[in-house]
Amino acid sequence: MTSNQSDTFEIGEYTVHRLGFGAMRLCGENIIGAPADEEAARDVAREAVELGVDFVDTADSYGPGTSERLLSEAGILDDALIATKGGILRNPDGDWLPRGDPDYLRNAVLASKDRLGVDSIDLYQLHRPDPDADFEASVTALGELKDDGLFDNVGLSNVSVEQLETARDHVEVATVQNEYNLANREHQDVLDACEAAGIGFIPYFPIGAGDLDEKAAVVDEVAEAHDASRYQIALAWLLGSSDVTLPIPGTSSVNHLRENVAASGIELTDDELARLGQ
Repeated sequence: MTSNQSDTFEIGEYTVHRLGFGAMRLCGENIIGAPADEEAARDVAREAVELGVDFVDTADSYGPGTSERLLSEAGILDDALIATKGGILRNPDGDWLPRGDPDYLRNAVLASKDRLGVDSIDLYQLHRPDPDADFEASVTALGELKDDGLFDNVGLSNVSVEQLETARDHVEVATVQNEYNLANREHQDVLDACEAAGIGFIPYFPIGAGDLDEKAAVVDEVAEAHDASRYQIALAWLLGSSDVTLPIPGTSSVNHLRENVAASGIELTDDELARLGQ
């Protein structure tokens, strides 16, 4: 990060380090069911906290239910802000099916609260707007559930600027989670809106994986200058290019986790940030 940026961000009453951990990959193949080694998955979550990560993102559809359960069993909930999501069902084929009607959301929140074993969820996010449900009704329901004490902060995911503005008419929005990385900046307008409002922006798929090949030359040049990997530079760029970004790289490997966390210590120059951002 450049020197004028903080490595922390405030979500409601919580202050967290901006580089978080995405717990989707703790599940089995295709994000369905349990992993082959559940204790190893719990160890990855514990190691994240040991490395200083205090912001962990999950969802009820990861497993479904598996990721939330493993995080609870790992015993890290007192040491990190846990953000979960609801509003997507998984069928036996693994399809992601939006479901955002108020009754469903209330039941989903209660189920997540039970799996996590908490009195109140730190951050609860609408996973995806449901085209078959009224969006304003969905976000109004989230506001009511927050008022009921089921969670402390409201987040959105996979939304447009217009949907964000609509939601803010009904509830205080703490975070927005959309896909965003070096190679895919389709939601730059949403990030810009979050910056203007002081809302946390959680870029999922933050490393971009193979898509970085399009920027291979400049990424490799910057990586060599910092004795870092491509993926570390992709994360460092996200942290350095905006002070509201909260990247959540996910992995099921302790070694990859350590590499990801180390990216928060890479300080890119303004010139490097600009070249990567072209």
